[in-house]
Amino acid sequence: MKLRILKSSVTNPWFNLATEDWIFNTLNPDSHTLFLWRNSETVVIGRSQNPWVECKIDKMEADEVFLARRQSGGGAVFHDLGNTNFTFLSPKDDYDQAANFTIIINALKKLGIDADLSGRNDMQVGDKKISGSAFKHAADRSFHHGTLLVNANMQKLGDYLNPHPLKLKAKGIKSVRARVANLVEFNEDINHETLSNAIIEAFCEYYRYTDYGDTTQVEELDEASLAKQPTLNKYYQQMADWDWRFGKTPEFSHHIETRFDWGIIDLHLDVKQAVIRDVVIFSDALNVELIDLLKETLTDIKYNRHEVKATLAELSKAHPDLAAQIDDVSNWLIGEMEG
Repeated sequence: MKLRILKSSVTNPWFNLATEDWIFNTLNPDSHTLFLWRNSETVVIGRSQNPWVECKIDKMEADEVFLARRQSGGGAVFHDLGNTNFTFLSPKDDYDQAANFTIIINALKKLGIDADLSGRNDMQVGDKKISGSAFKHAADRSFHHGTLLVNANMQKLGDYLNPHPLKLKAKGIKSVRARVANLVEFNEDINHETLSNAIIEAFCEYYRYTDYGDTTQVEELDEASLAKQPTLNKYYQQMADWDWRFGKTPEFSHHIETRFDWGIIDLHLDVKQAVIRDVVIFSDALNVELIDLLKETLTDIKYNRHEVKATLAELSKAHPDLAAQIDDVSNWLIGEMEG
């Protein structure tokens, strides 16, 4: 198995997220890949999130800030050139999420910063969050991507994001700004280049004692080199498309939301003639497959507690690895339904 290291000089977020999808979908199954990149001013939302809730759209448009929706789950984040983004892509059988976090933590140690894993997908220094991650899995491959706050504009971070009150309450915090810190607060000399070099070094060192070796060459990516790839433009067009970024919102007759320990669920049901005809779920849950299964299962069933309970029970049996989360949703939903 080989190592592959890619680094983008492009700062258009739609282009970088498209590049990420392109790499994911064309990944050599015999490779562990590291991709490093950064974006111009952008709010990046998770695949299942509602941009109208998560973001201050009017202000973003006035300030010419990008909106991007990634393919993976998780919450909304603000990117600017003060962020360094990392992506680990691996064959599914060799995917090791703990190893990925270890590589980033080891890279920060090289720069004199002691970071720890916090919760399901964050890294922090002391009590301040400095990184968040999201994940995506396919039949034979997986990726893990995240952002590190290097010297991000903290004022804009708070200006463009609407932190969800359920999440804030659960984490015992009062604002976006109170939760986060830039890495320059702990090492004033750090920047995108020094951090990228440290991550590359830690990545190679982690696999030093395998057959990968530690002399992997860095592949520099730019628009000129990637424009020749036949599938890349397709991914770029999707990322830039309004329908992908904002989605179409149906007329809802039932809207409920709650927070589980694995994520927020914002559920919209369009009911016609006692049948659920349309289901939209906004969520920061990391498991996108769970959200997609819930949407598919609830669509076109009768709007009553018995039908919903029975249908979700069948779904739970069919997917034992997701049974706990499905049962959480089932118990909550039937408790909220009428009749």
